[in-house]
Amino acid sequence: MAAPRISRVFVCLQRQFAANLRVTGPPRHSPLHTSSATNATFKIDKPQHFVSLNNLRDNQGARKTKKRVGRGHGSGHGKTCGRGQKGQKSRSGNSKPGPGFEGGQTPLMRVFPKRGFKNALRRELQPLNLDKIQHWINTGRLDASKPITLKQIYDANLVKFKDGVTLLARGAAHLTTPVTLEVTSASRQAVARVEELGGRVVCVYHNKLALRALTRPGKFAVLPKSAMPMTAKLRRRYEDPERRGFLAPGIKDEYQPVSFNFERQANPDYVE
Repeated sequence: MAAPRISRVFVCLQRQFAANLRVTGPPRHSPLHTSSATNATFKIDKPQHFVSLNNLRDNQGARKTKKRVGRGHGSGHGKTCGRGQKGQKSRSGNSKPGPGFEGGQTPLMRVFPKRGFKNALRRELQPLNLDKIQHWINTGRLDASKPITLKQIYDANLVKFKDGVTLLARGAAHLTTPVTLEVTSASRQAVARVEELGGRVVCVYHNKLALRALTRPGKFAVLPKSAMPMTAKLRRRYEDPERRGFLAPGIKDEYQPVSFNFERQANPDYVE
């Protein structure tokens, strides 16, 4: 406790000493000024009084006296403490009205009934068309010899997605390369066109954690096990052979998705 106090006293002494000095001399000039007045000597006047421990004090206005209310009407802040007579602002525990407060009457947000709801489990799938896939293959941004998963779509910046990708059949006539696609969902026309060329479409489920581990694996020292569909509706979708779900009886035994981790595994590319 003594060291901080001594440092504060030393700072106050410096301030008092600087305040008592009066420096006289010629005015300051810019560095480019070539006047001979810049070489004049400065003169420091003798201090008016010496600084000692008995006259140390803060600068004027540095400390403000606390406002004491409710200590009698002679202070000017007694009884009502400067809040006036009655009203909402004079009550204890009062806070500023929040958004939608209308002075006590029924606010507008409660006058009208509400309809519908927002599904907490909704997924916003971004559309991906076949003609764009063929264009990316022609320009060398996608390798058709390997399965095209959400990882390749993310790295090639083919489409920006948050929850997944749905495959659509626009520009199906432009697709001429047989490819293997692992997407979140696909339309029947898109599946028919890809399989017509000798390719394959498999719809794979990814929750938020699995999708983050798939697109940005460098952030994971251990790649997590991918979660199975958690609702009955999703399970029916990915167990349907017509929708080319990866859990469908005919597809599950023949093809194992590259983008789905059935077990936890160490990430060799992880760098701390």
